[in-house]
Amino acid sequence: MKTICPTVLANDAQDYQTQMNKISGFAKRIQIDLTDGIFAGSATVALEQVWWPEQIEKVDLHLMYKDPTKVINDVIRLKPHMAIVHAEADGKFIKIVHQLKKHNIKTGVALLAKTSTHVLKPALENISHVLIFSGDLGKFGGIADLSLLKKAQQLKEWRSDLEIGWDGGVNDQNAKELADGGVDVLNVGGFIQHAVEPNQAYKKLVNLVT
Repeated sequence: MKTICPTVLANDAQDYQTQMNKISGFAKRIQIDLTDGIFAGSATVALEQVWWPEQIEKVDLHLMYKDPTKVINDVIRLKPHMAIVHAEADGKFIKIVHQLKKHNIKTGVALLAKTSTHVLKPALENISHVLIFSGDLGKFGGIADLSLLKKAQQLKEWRSDLEIGWDGGVNDQNAKELADGGVDVLNVGGFIQHAVEPNQAYKKLVNLVT
């Protein structure tokens, strides 16, 4: 089952509400992108400003933070479906896993384009989701580098039940190829958020991958 997962990436509360309103009527699962202004060059809304409508079934928090351990208690208070931290971040990963697990929150790990899948191999048993990142940190409108699909294939060889996500440049020209290449969750930013009719853009992608 492939999932189209609209994303929210906003640098202020008003833009956050606008983006959330665009997708809340149809999205079943969403990803909220959050940055600290250090790991990624620009800062988004803070965790204290994060909210989502009750009808959204699953919310993933993509933490583009230099040290996510500093905000893990704030993440837990929000009770998301999953928290995604970067393999390139600081802090003790296993501590994050244990804290999230105690509160029934899944742990995901994002990999920048330059980062090898091999850094995750020792910890795969503690990971529910790997996000292959092909975008620009903290921005919509990235380019989907389809050569990174080899990461999805490698990860599936190591653990066939591992959920694979993709972030960066998903559109109607590449969604099917990404899904066929092993991506389970396609996180979509600009193609939906900037569409004249976001609902129709979402439906088009759903039809392509299913």
